[in-house]
Amino acid sequence: MTRPTSSTSSNPQKQRKGLARVWHAAGYSLAGLKAGWGETAFRQEALMAMALLPLSFWLGRNWLETALLAGSVVALMVVELLNTAIETAIDRIGPEWHDLSKRAKDMGSAAVLLSLLFCASVWVAALYTRLA
Repeated sequence: MTRPTSSTSSNPQKQRKGLARVWHAAGYSLAGLKAGWGETAFRQEALMAMALLPLSFWLGRNWLETALLAGSVVALMVVELLNTAIETAIDRIGPEWHDLSKRAKDMGSAAVLLSLLFCASVWVAALYTRLA
């Protein structure tokens, strides 16, 4: 059995070069954000980000604090999207219960929890430092 070469790949994105590849990749990214918006948890985090990201510029005393505050919010959203991708891929495999499927979904959920705790701790520490 021969492996397909890049010229015979079934994925047209692999054959694109330069700005055409960037343009199409941006379209896929926007489609992913649109799909994420359909998920309640991501939508809640995105709405929270709309308030927290501008607030990070007021709360942060320097560029490093501002970057940490904003970065913790963006990281939470990234982890949520990755968790949703894992859950979607597992659901695509089949609806039946399986130990490995449960393990993958639980680990994705744990990643979201850890990023949420990190984000909350950064914001609580910054608020305490600024307001106390």
